[in-house]
Amino acid sequence: MSKLWQARFFTTVNHLRDLPVTHVPEVAFAGRSNAGKSSALNVLCNQKNLAFSSKTPGRTQHINFFSIGGARVNQHRHDPINVDEIQAMLVDLPGYGYAQVSGSAKLHWQELLGDYVQQREQLAALILVMDTRRPFTELDIQMLEWFAPTGKPIHCLLTKADKFNRSEAMNALNRVETLLASYVDAQGQPFPFTAQLFSATKRLGLEEADAKIQSLIGL
Repeated sequence: MSKLWQARFFTTVNHLRDLPVTHVPEVAFAGRSNAGKSSALNVLCNQKNLAFSSKTPGRTQHINFFSIGGARVNQHRHDPINVDEIQAMLVDLPGYGYAQVSGSAKLHWQELLGDYVQQREQLAALILVMDTRRPFTELDIQMLEWFAPTGKPIHCLLTKADKFNRSEAMNALNRVETLLASYVDAQGQPFPFTAQLFSATKRLGLEEADAKIQSLIGL
């Protein structure tokens, strides 16, 4: 059984000052509001409603933290979590790029997202969730370039890959990997960026993503 299946809701915050005072590694999930981020989190954690998934994109307006460890098997989701036993955190960042969100809300999310991914010491890696059919929108690139200077890993989940045939999906993956390889540090060394195909509905790439995420947070 994957340790990600232990995930339990821990807290939600709307300002950096309210971030939990913990010292365990965090892996954050970021992506456009319609990229399938919540569905990916739910299937990876083997839970239907862990992350809020809605037919109306843009509903996740806060940073939501889910603890790994600290909860017993079959423990009710409202039972208290033993904070001392938490091993890691999964972090669901607000979806970005949804047109019907007000301008002030967009600005707040942008500042919240940028400051979190650039400044949070506990953040070990970023999972960038993108629709295989429309990867690397302007906002995806912005997220990539916010996080790249930290030198920490980014793993791209190319969701809805089942919408393509195998050849088309592999071509899309190759294009993404080529773009990722173009990012290098001051010494000309490539950043630790990786990518894979994924589908929550068909469970495509689930084992690969699970192993990668557990590795990134030391599980």
